[in-house]
Amino acid sequence: MNRTLSHKFRFFTFLCITLLVYVHGYNLNNAYLAPFTTMDERLTFTTFFEYLFANGLLRFRIPLLFLISGYIYSLYDTRPYKAQIKRRFKSLIIPYFIWSSFALLLTFFLQQIPFTANIVYTAAVDQLGDNRPYTEIGWHGILPRLLWGNIAYQMWFILVLFVYNLIYPLIRWMVLRIPYIWLPFAGFLWYIHFNIGLAEGQGLLFFSLGVWIEKRNISVEKPPAWLSIGHAWIFFVGVCIVKTFMAFELDPGEMSTYFILLTLYQLSIPAGIVAIWFSSDKVVQWLSAKKWFQRAAGYSFFLYGMHIPLLAYVMQAAVMYLDKIPEYRLLTYLFVPALLALFCIAVGMLLKKTMPKVYAVVTGGRGF
Repeated sequence: MNRTLSHKFRFFTFLCITLLVYVHGYNLNNAYLAPFTTMDERLTFTTFFEYLFANGLLRFRIPLLFLISGYIYSLYDTRPYKAQIKRRFKSLIIPYFIWSSFALLLTFFLQQIPFTANIVYTAAVDQLGDNRPYTEIGWHGILPRLLWGNIAYQMWFILVLFVYNLIYPLIRWMVLRIPYIWLPFAGFLWYIHFNIGLAEGQGLLFFSLGVWIEKRNISVEKPPAWLSIGHAWIFFVGVCIVKTFMAFELDPGEMSTYFILLTLYQLSIPAGIVAIWFSSDKVVQWLSAKKWFQRAAGYSFFLYGMHIPLLAYVMQAAVMYLDKIPEYRLLTYLFVPALLALFCIAVGMLLKKTMPKVYAVVTGGRGF
């Protein structure tokens, strides 16, 4: 992999994780936005803006991260399988349990203080639907929240990625031997939003595409001659805008609503990846030459691990106590995720400087 492509992968990894903070930082009444989610509140500039970005324009991130992961893993697949899995266990699974435990401990601590306990309860981010204090849930309730019902819900990506690393020999065989069967099948699972535990379609398709692109030696540095970047941007933004309007207007009880919103959502993702990837070269080149950006990008994983559930609690507190400020919902959506991202990076810098060995463990050896 040449230096230009390496810089581009680093840039997009940092960009995708930073934008993830905005995807998780909305303050709409609907606490969970799925591809087919309709809106049950009035259409305003704020609700339109937040839905457009949090459930439209920024949703290319995770598929792009899976694609990059598949490409890089394929690039170095000559390494012994056992050594690779051992390395990935250290870089994925150990941090998974550390950040899961951190999220549980943070939530438990905040539940002990009446002021913050109310914020935690109102935020309602428990993935198993039980917002009681952990002292009432007990250890039998803590264990599933550590293993699969993680309150640090962004960590699902880590578990799924490790599964794909485990079954990489099978994915590689499928990609090389029967790509025109395997990729459409993975694409079908992706389209229907197949998701049962660690078996899901989004990561499978884009991880497989990353492997396929690398093995076919397809250039990802320059757009193909037939591609119009301008048209890709128009299509990407246009689909997201149309989908956002429809989310406010369509009847949530109709089955057609589900398929219309899901189809528009899935169309926007590859369009967004193509448009952003092939139009970013000058930005990547400019930022990669800046020392501050290189330094900040080194804390991508720390930001990823730390931002949830902290962001949910800070956003809930901001909405609860800043409601007298005009346009407080829009302002909190614009500024709270940005400030929290800076806070996480600052904590990462401090931890790396004062306790580098601890930092290395919690990030799986990244950033050195």
